[in-house]
Amino acid sequence: MSDQGRRCIAGVDEVGRGCWFGPVFAGAVILPPDAHPSLAAAGLTDSKKLTARRRAQLVPLIQQQARAWALGQASAREIDRFGIRAATERAMLRALQKLAAPLPELVLVDGVLALRLWSGPQQTVVRGDCEHLEIAAASVLAKQARDALITRLAVSYPAYGLERHAGYGTAVHRQALLDHGPTPLHRRSFLRKVLPA
Repeated sequence: MSDQGRRCIAGVDEVGRGCWFGPVFAGAVILPPDAHPSLAAAGLTDSKKLTARRRAQLVPLIQQQARAWALGQASAREIDRFGIRAATERAMLRALQKLAAPLPELVLVDGVLALRLWSGPQQTVVRGDCEHLEIAAASVLAKQARDALITRLAVSYPAYGLERHAGYGTAVHRQALLDHGPTPLHRRSFLRKVLPA
């Protein structure tokens, strides 16, 4: 793409947008040009296409080779209060603001919705995690961090099977909600069609 000549491009992506439980996470990554060949050779791509083991192997490579990387999140309470799009944007903005580098000259946002809270130059990219390694790297870091958090939270909420579905809306999760009700970390706004009124 024509912007590849810029010195500071950040990719940003979110994970957990459709979950019933827990926060939405976002990653932001700036890669130097010389990191692209080795990360591509290591198999970096859309986190959803990678096994958990492969993602775990990629995390230290991304962290070592990135010029800067950061994570942000927005809580279930924020999702319920502001809506999922606004909460996702908050998570992305928090990740971008944590980057230990000068402000990126361009932000590549996965998807079709612009990041309304970001005042600098940006470009939305459909299937961006397959098109740009910066976005793929952000996706992998966010996915691994969120999955690790949900695994830890599963210990506190053992009745919900969180370690199996990571908070997504499975039959097991639905039945647990019907049996036990929601936890303080469930997104109540997502459960209106799941739980009886």
